[in-house]
Amino acid sequence: MIYLSEEQIRPLLTMEQAIEQVEHAFAARAAGRAFDIPRQRTRMPGAHLHILQGASLDLNLAGFKAYYVLPHNHTSLIQLINRETGSLEAILEAHWIGQMRTGAATAVAAKYLAREDSGVVGMFGSGRQAVTQLEAICKVRDIREVKVYSRNPERLAKFCEAMSSKVGRRVRPAASPQEAVEGSDILITITRGAGPVFDGRWLEPGQFIAAAGVNAIDRRELDTETIQRADLVVVDSREVARAESGDLLPAVEAGLLYWESIADMSDIVSGRREGRTLDSQIILFESHGMALQDIYCGAFILEAARARGIGAALPMDKP
Repeated sequence: MIYLSEEQIRPLLTMEQAIEQVEHAFAARAAGRAFDIPRQRTRMPGAHLHILQGASLDLNLAGFKAYYVLPHNHTSLIQLINRETGSLEAILEAHWIGQMRTGAATAVAAKYLAREDSGVVGMFGSGRQAVTQLEAICKVRDIREVKVYSRNPERLAKFCEAMSSKVGRRVRPAASPQEAVEGSDILITITRGAGPVFDGRWLEPGQFIAAAGVNAIDRRELDTETIQRADLVVVDSREVARAESGDLLPAVEAGLLYWESIADMSDIVSGRREGRTLDSQIILFESHGMALQDIYCGAFILEAARARGIGAALPMDKP
């Protein structure tokens, strides 16, 4: 069994590879070759423990990610277990993997749901998760301009400067939420979910919205107007969304949206459900995170580490 640190992991997975692995995870789940268990939370005063579980017949792995969140600390680990022997194959530090697979999920959704001629992105949020969101979307669409709105002007300026260099596109601050929305082909929300970040009345025909910042029922990034205006709502997992989507649950409870009408991204990738059929459609993707995304990226990293002889070997008895 090997242990892989954040520093060892980073060179082993590119964004293109992460996108490919997340797409494989969606396809395998649709084919009944992979299984995902929604996040379980242990809530304690001042801290939460979160556990996501999944398994893949094709990878011959079962696994889980456990992360423990304190106000100023965050421990995150993925464990991969050989499905047939029960041997623990690897433990991977998972902060960076989490950022990569979250961005990759948005990219997979954009590949299937955004207009092919999409060239302008409006983004809400300028934190560490926003970095991989923007990097990923630039891998699947020919983006020429990015407008970013954030409530922290100093951090926003630094983010735009750094990301302009990183992705080789014009990344600039948006003066207002409305400016970020208007004229954008793709909207990405990657905030802490303190409340809706834009007014759904500003939406324009043909836009693709990826809401990736929240996974708790007491937080939201989108207003009910946005949910109502979406011609198609897609989630990474309906099972996860039922328990975690602070954006969708108010609309469901009000009778404005039905779980049966919401598409699962696995069905879109497999072709069992249609994605975009008209350029004029407004399409919403709600991303909450799945264990399978971590497991598929983790398995790719593990094989790359073995091929290069990277990782600390730990003494573990075989079962």
